[in-house]
Amino acid sequence: METKRALITGITGQDGSYLAELLLSKGYEVYGLVRRSSTLSNERIIHIQNQIRLIEGDLGDTSSMIRVLRAAKPHEVYNLAAMSFVKTSFDEPVATGNITGLGVARLLEAVRLVDPTIHFYQASSSEMFGKVRESPQTELTPFHPRSPYGVAKAYGHYISLNYRESYGIFTANGILFNHESPRRGLEFVTRKISHGVAKIKLGFADHIILGNLDAKRDWGFAGDYVDAMWRMLQAQEPSDYVVGTGETHSIREFLEAAFRSAGIDDWQHYVKQDPRFMRPAEVDLLLANPAKAKKELGWEPKTSFGQLVNIMIEYDIDLLTRLPHLGKAAHHH
Repeated sequence: METKRALITGITGQDGSYLAELLLSKGYEVYGLVRRSSTLSNERIIHIQNQIRLIEGDLGDTSSMIRVLRAAKPHEVYNLAAMSFVKTSFDEPVATGNITGLGVARLLEAVRLVDPTIHFYQASSSEMFGKVRESPQTELTPFHPRSPYGVAKAYGHYISLNYRESYGIFTANGILFNHESPRRGLEFVTRKISHGVAKIKLGFADHIILGNLDAKRDWGFAGDYVDAMWRMLQAQEPSDYVVGTGETHSIREFLEAAFRSAGIDDWQHYVKQDPRFMRPAEVDLLLANPAKAKKELGWEPKTSFGQLVNIMIEYDIDLLTRLPHLGKAAHHH
């Protein structure tokens, strides 16, 4: 039996690093796409970088994608690359559309030309639901994205569906709800909180500044969600799946749990609110109904909300204990 090969775009990101670990544990040869232009932020994959192969390529260029697929000869492609920070997408809507949206079309076109038997995973997003028409959201809930990122993801979702229906390519879209981990970037609110609480715990800071504390999210653990991606590409038939916990928690609840996890009581004392951190158009209640993924893929999240907060807090306290200079540095965004 030939060793399975997978190509992951966005391998240096949170999901890419967890997915690479999962596939390596299953005996895959793992290739990762990296951009030439980017100063490689390898910290998430440094512990496995001698087990994976990085290939330079550009989602802005179809011929580059063709070259990458010819070099890696993957059986599976996981497209996780995106301009992924929602707030930035308001500043750079065209660039976001080019990579997060059209990048999917370029990669699929390369798949069609090089090897149409490839199984293709597209990272869709709950941000496509945006101004939600119903709660909870399923695979059939209409989209009304409220950020250029959500709009680009909706294009990626439908172009992937199109390649399935028009060309018979095995494409699966995972509509993932918010998923967090210690590998989240510091610009994301959950990591901003866990890192901020760790700094307060260790005496490097005396407060955190946040926006809307009442915003609610369906938050899961990224390590659980990459397993759902893999399952989608092993299925008999390609389909689309909502992946989430089916529970929702407010940022205020995340804060409470984070401070409690760090052994700090009166959390209100340490939190300041700043209207500048409010989004131009906030999404309403994002809440997943992952029943189809459970029924057809046998997938369900293993990590509870409390466990997720704990994992993140413990990681950041440990990180700042080992590397105290990170706590003393000005906030590095």
